[in-house]
Amino acid sequence: MKGVAEDTGLRRRGRAKGRALEPAALAELRTLLGDAPRRRDLLIEHLHRIQDARGHLPAPLLVALAHELGLATTEVYEVATFYHHFEVVKERDTAPPEVTVRVCDSLTCAMAGADALIENLRGSLGESVRVQRVPCVGRCAQAPVAVVGQRPVLNAYPSAVREQLDAGLFQDDPPDCIDYRAYLAGGGYDLLRRLDSGDWSPVDSGAPADEQILSVLDDAKLRGLGGAGFPTGRKWRVLRGQPAPRLMAVNIDEGEPGTFKDRWLLERDPHRFLEGMLIAARVAGIAEIYIYLRDEYAGIRTMLERELAALSADPPCALPPIHLRRGAGAYICGEES
Repeated sequence: MKGVAEDTGLRRRGRAKGRALEPAALAELRTLLGDAPRRRDLLIEHLHRIQDARGHLPAPLLVALAHELGLATTEVYEVATFYHHFEVVKERDTAPPEVTVRVCDSLTCAMAGADALIENLRGSLGESVRVQRVPCVGRCAQAPVAVVGQRPVLNAYPSAVREQLDAGLFQDDPPDCIDYRAYLAGGGYDLLRRLDSGDWSPVDSGAPADEQILSVLDDAKLRGLGGAGFPTGRKWRVLRGQPAPRLMAVNIDEGEPGTFKDRWLLERDPHRFLEGMLIAARVAGIAEIYIYLRDEYAGIRTMLERELAALSADPPCALPPIHLRRGAGAYICGEES
């Protein structure tokens, strides 16, 4: 690893006027990142590492991150200031309180008393805890919802929020789901395995297995749940007809009030989702998969990291690379959408 003196002498990109690279900040950043790859596409993930550790994003660490990734400091600042869950603190600014309580004020929670809850918490918690209004957190069936750190308080009322703060419960627990071994024991991944080996044939049509899968989707009239209602089989055909390499992006944001079906399924049966994802990737000839998961689903993220590791350690067949990416309070996940 290069020394700080050598780095600061040779690397000019990433240094903005008035923001010199501080050796102590660079050393702290390298400790936080550990052996994580210094790839630019991991910028948001690295920002999360800093925010999780410090509770905010200090300006010197952003300068150090820009230096470490070979980016201009302005590029890092543009991304960090775009996302609601990142808290950029400039050199002479005061850092926010260590704990933030986010209260959903979207339609369902507002109807269940979110405004009164916010007013009560702001008047009773004092300056050591910040209370923020936020859009839907994907738990409309348990409104109103407050999130202490990353841990939700369901059907929240003031004393329940204070109890969680007093107990120091800021991290969400992973859900008790059907794990990889249990899913395999129940016949999970059998369809993917058979499709990969070419012996899946629900009808004796003589057509390739991939084409038969598409026919099943067509016959079922499966459509997307967006406004266009686009037929799924047609979408897969369009994708597989594009030049390689082809990538898959899985959208698990569902930030509109009332749309929490993805969370409900993932908390209970994540490998059913993963097997369906991998079947789609197999049929469409996908080179890599990116799963975008909203930041509000912290417990699911911990669980998916564990279950993806189990799947990769003992795969039912050859798998494409799967990347789990974490949102930051906005629907867009990336720098150039």
